[in-house]
Amino acid sequence: METGGGFRLERDALGTVEVPLSAYYGIHTARAMENFAVGGRRVNPHLIKALITVKKAAALAHLKLNSYPPEIAMAIVQACDEIHAGGYDDQFPVSALQGGAGTSTNMNINEVLANRAIELLGGIRGEYTLVHPLDHVNCCQSTNDVYPTALRIAAVGLIRRISDAFASLQESLQSKELEFADVLKLGRTELMDAVPMTAGQSFGAYAKAIQRDRWRLYKSEERLREINIGGTAIGTGINAPLRYTFYITGLLQELTGYGLARSEYPMDPTQNMDVFVEVSGLLKAAAVNLLKISGDLRLLASGPAGGFGELELPAVQAGPPLCPARSTR
Repeated sequence: METGGGFRLERDALGTVEVPLSAYYGIHTARAMENFAVGGRRVNPHLIKALITVKKAAALAHLKLNSYPPEIAMAIVQACDEIHAGGYDDQFPVSALQGGAGTSTNMNINEVLANRAIELLGGIRGEYTLVHPLDHVNCCQSTNDVYPTALRIAAVGLIRRISDAFASLQESLQSKELEFADVLKLGRTELMDAVPMTAGQSFGAYAKAIQRDRWRLYKSEERLREINIGGTAIGTGINAPLRYTFYITGLLQELTGYGLARSEYPMDPTQNMDVFVEVSGLLKAAAVNLLKISGDLRLLASGPAGGFGELELPAVQAGPPLCPARSTR
C-alpha cells in the first residue's frame, strides 16, 4: 500500500487504483463504482446489515476454530457491531444494479470491515498485512454462499414485517365486519344493482383475502430459512471445514433469532433462485388484493353528492381551492 496526496494507492491483479484516504472501502469497491455507474440506487440497507451479520458469524466461527489470531477475529466482530449500530453507512456506495452475482457488494463489505478492524488494531487503512479482506474477513467463504444466505436473512426479516402488517389489517377489517354487521347496503355486480347485503359482509370478504395473503407470506418463510452458508463457490463446500459450517449456522441462528437451517443439498440454494420468485409472486398477489380493496373504498366513498357516498373516509389532506375565473377583456 502506497500513499500520496489525499489518496492511497491500492493494488490488485489488474494494477493500481487511487482510493481516498478517508475511505474504508478499497480497490475492489472503487473498481465496482466505475464498472457499474448505473442509476443512483445503492444496495438495500437491509441486505447490507444481513451481510454484516454473516461476516460477524464467520469471524466468531473462526475464533472458535482458531483459524487466525483471535485479536483479528474480535476486531472484525467489533467492526460489525459498529456498522450494525448505524456507523459507516456512507461506505457502501456500490450500485444495486451490478454484474457478478453480488461479488462487488461482498468485496465492499470485506474491505470496510478489514479497514475498520485495521484501525482498531492500531494500523492505518489499506494496511492489509494486519487484516486482509479476503484472507480474514472472507475466510472460508464465497460470494456464492455469503450473498444468498444474507439475502434470505434480509428477506425473512422483511417478510415478517409485512406479515405483521397484514395481520393488523386483517384484524381491522374483521372489526369493521362486526361493527357494520347490521348495516344494510346494496350489493352490486359490475356496478349494477343486485341484491341486499350488509356492509359487514363486504369487510368480511376483504378480511378473508388479506388472511390468505398473510398465511401465504408466512409459509414462504420456511423455504427462505434454508441457507447454503459453508457451500462456498458452487455448493460443494470446498475450502470450508465442516466444523466451520456447523459453527456459523448455529451462530447465525443465535444472531438473527430465526430458525435458519443448513441445506441438506447446498448446491440447490446456491444455484436455484425460485424461492425469491415465489415470494415476489406472493407479494404481487397481495398487491392485487390491496388494490382491489382500496379501489372499492375510493369508489364507495366518492361524492358525497354526485357519487356513491356510501362510505365516509377520514380526511387526510385538503386539496387546492378552485380559483375563480377572471375576465381577460
